[in-house]
Order: sequence, then C-alpha cells, then structure tokens
Amino acid sequence: MDFPTILQILDSAVRLMTPLLLACLAGLYSERAGVFDIGLEGKMLMAAFTAASVAYATNSAWLGLCAGILGALAMSMIHGLAAITFRGNQLISGVAINFLASGLTVLLGQKIFGLAGRTPSLQGPARFGEITLPFVDALRPVPIIGPIYAELISGHSILVYVAFAMVPLTWWVLYRTRFGLRLRAVGENPASVDTAGVSVARMRFAAVAICGVLCGIAGAYLATGISAGFVKEMTAGRGFIALAALIFAKWRPWSALGATFLFGLLEALANRFPNLDLGIVTVPSMFMSALPYILTVVILAGFVGRAVPPRAGGEPYVKER
Repeated sequence: MDFPTILQILDSAVRLMTPLLLACLAGLYSERAGVFDIGLEGKMLMAAFTAASVAYATNSAWLGLCAGILGALAMSMIHGLAAITFRGNQLISGVAINFLASGLTVLLGQKIFGLAGRTPSLQGPARFGEITLPFVDALRPVPIIGPIYAELISGHSILVYVAFAMVPLTWWVLYRTRFGLRLRAVGENPASVDTAGVSVARMRFAAVAICGVLCGIAGAYLATGISAGFVKEMTAGRGFIALAALIFAKWRPWSALGATFLFGLLEALANRFPNLDLGIVTVPSMFMSALPYILTVVILAGFVGRAVPPRAGGEPYVKER
C-alpha cells in the first residue's frame, strides 16, 4: 500500500468518523449527567431530515444546519421530559425516540416531497463545501508534511473542523469549569448536588440540550456534508456505534476521539477494500462491511476492558422532602 493510498484511506476515515464523534460527545454530556441516551440514532435521523428539507427549501446549508439542530433538540426535550420530569425509564424513552424518528421522517418525507421518504438532491449552497486551508499550495511540494496537510488536514467541510474542535472544548467544559464539575457530580451523586442548592433537573436538562445540539450537527453533516440529501434510515446504526465508542472511551472526550477514529477507519477500509486479500486468505466483502458492527458487539459485550458508567446513570432523581 503506497503513501497516497494511505492518505486517501485516512481522509475517508476522518469524514466517516465525524458524525460518530459528534454523537459520541453528545452521549458523553448526557450520560455524564446521569441520563442514559440510546436515542442518539433517532436524534441524528430527525436532524438529517430537517436539515436536508430546510436546506432544499431555502438553498442554504446554514439554515439547514439550524433546522437540524432544532429537530434534534425537539427529540432531546421529549426524552428529557420523559426521563427527568416524569422519571420514566431512560432506556425505553430512548428506544421510543428511535422509533418515533424512524417513522416520522419517512411519513413527513413522503407527505412533503412524495419521494418514498427521501428529500430531493441538494446542490450548490444547499450543501457544505470543502474548505481549503491557507498555504496549501506552498506546502504541497514538501515531502510527507505537504501531502498530509494538503490531502488529509485541508479539504474538509466546516462541520468536520467543528467536530474536532469540540473535543478539547468538551474536555475544558467538563474538567475546568464550574458547570462541568456540577454536571459530572449530578451523574455521580445527585443528592449532594441538590444539597448544595443546585437544581439536578436543570443540570440534566442542560446536558440533554447539549446532547441535542451535537446530534443536530451530526445529522446535518450526514445530509448536507457527506450526502446530498436525506434518504430513509440514512444514519445506518451510527447512533449505536457512537454509544459503543463512548463505552470504549470510558466516557472521556479524548478517548472518544480515538475510539470514533477506529470505527471510521474500519468503515473506510471496508469501502476501499470490499474484498481484502491478505495473501493466505481473502476477507469477503460482507465481513469487511460488517467490521464496525462486529466491533460494536464486541465492545458492548464487555470484551474490551471494564468500563464503569457514572454511578447515578439511568436512575431518576427523586428529591427528598
């Protein structure tokens, strides 16, 4: 495998890991606050549909992004209302969000566009274009560094750079701010936070809202960045893969970056080498395509280390009287 091919695979991995990274960080905020969220898939799906629909109607990718965020936020607020206000089962609420988004996007797509749940193809300003970073032409002739900068670092849409910027920002918010300290405390010992005069419900709603915003960006990227519109079930299990990556990363932002890159790399390899020839044996295309999902099952089954979730995760908080 030559150097240009490696760069192409890595470039594809970066593009494919972006929605996973955003969804993984979304789940990180929510679960750190004690609200388990397996509805990431549904929030991304709703965001992808609303983003593509509004981007098509307005011919603006930025308005589509805003609509995608609002669509995911609506799903988040439903989840928050069920899990925090009414103290319902968080897992069941997440499943309901996934089913609701799956059915609603197809229904609305058929009703509005009449294209079997799809939106019309997006073109021009309705999609996020690639950004060429400064000094690309000057650095391109430089061995190794030039191609890496020109082909791997430069040439992505703005949402890719936003996703990567969210990693250090999330680390700073969680570990260097009062809000982050309270958010993590709510996920570990909500009673002590309540005793200190901080509203547990308000903190959890804030975390759920941040989760919705990040899922909205992820869904908008799928519809207006990677693809040119919305198609039925276009998230293709990415929300569940993001959850597996979150467990693999042990609920830490920098580890989430590495975990989602691993999943993105596996998908990029599957796309690049449908039938991988290892010399002794040829790996069939079906196995290569299933690699990210196989790794998801392996991680969720507990074979990759022991991951300890926040102690109060999944438990509704009842204020003592």
